[in-house]
Amino acid sequence: MSTLIGTRHQAPTLQSRVVLFMRERLAVLDPALLAIVAALAMVGSLTLYSAGADFPWRFTDQMRNFAVAAFVMFVFASIPPALLMKFAAPVYALGVLLLVGVELFGVTVKGAQRWLNLGVVTIQPSEIMRLALPMMLAWYFHRREGQIRTFDFIVAAILVAVPVVLILHQPDLGTALLVLAAGFFVIFFAGLPWKWLIAMGLAGLAFLPVAWTLMHDYQRQRVLTLIDPMTDPLGKGFHTLQAMIAIGSGGVFGKGWMQGTQTHLEFIPERTSDFIFAVYSEEFGLVGNIVLLALFLALVVRALSIALGAATLFGRLLAGAIALIIFTYCFVNMGMVSGILPVVGVPLPFMSYGGTALVTLGMACGMLMSIQRHRKLVQT
Repeated sequence: MSTLIGTRHQAPTLQSRVVLFMRERLAVLDPALLAIVAALAMVGSLTLYSAGADFPWRFTDQMRNFAVAAFVMFVFASIPPALLMKFAAPVYALGVLLLVGVELFGVTVKGAQRWLNLGVVTIQPSEIMRLALPMMLAWYFHRREGQIRTFDFIVAAILVAVPVVLILHQPDLGTALLVLAAGFFVIFFAGLPWKWLIAMGLAGLAFLPVAWTLMHDYQRQRVLTLIDPMTDPLGKGFHTLQAMIAIGSGGVFGKGWMQGTQTHLEFIPERTSDFIFAVYSEEFGLVGNIVLLALFLALVVRALSIALGAATLFGRLLAGAIALIIFTYCFVNMGMVSGILPVVGVPLPFMSYGGTALVTLGMACGMLMSIQRHRKLVQT
């Protein structure tokens, strides 16, 4: 009898402890969001392997980037939204300080001063602001919940303008527009009046002639190329034309993985980064594009559903902004590759080669999982 009792009260084995520990750690991950991200990562890996067949080291680097992004996602999923709020202002201040550092000591590549060499690693601080800005604005409006006034929208506009102006001066129009959009989404969700939206739209249209004179020559050329890429088919219009040819040649079912002629004959420029959607379209066709669009749509819808169930205003604003940021990334990248938007340096989420963008996406997905984990238990 004593033996039986001793067996029943035996201490958990090492294996059971490890299993319990892993279950507790993995509990922070949202299964639906994780499944969507994993599917996009798989599609992106297959496409990049084909696009980078001539330089396989990029695929190896991207696998490492995915591993780092997955770790970052897990870390941020484990951080409660209340703690994220505490870090919002310091992270925003650090991001602005780094942008000032780029202005003073930045590394210039291809005529643009966008990177900062920290000795151990070279970073692009503008990427930090894609999440730091919406975090800061969400924190600010959360503190003002229930008493948001016109003055608060003015303060928010100033918080947006500071990093946007610094990024524009690098110059980096594409990232500046994305950071501006990220800030606008938070302000919009915070309750920006429609009359203000209409006034801003009219003011933007009136400012277009002035904006045209302030643009750099290469930026004006991109707009003109959008209107008619055939004006310079072997120069400024080459990117757009070759991408459109690749998309059209894919047909309904595509030419098959690793079988894209435009890709492997090296007609598609920047095929592992900004123009990877052209590679995917050529090899997987219209059917593949529908699948990819469905995955991105599922990601955005999941993020919006997390925003609806968030326990705090901070969580709702941040999750809603992340959802629309991802949508904007996809729309702008696919639009520029398809020839309906000017060519700007915007990566396609989980598809384009690049560590900074992947880590930023990992942070964003981790924040969504954290907000989902701390959602309202009882809807009122």
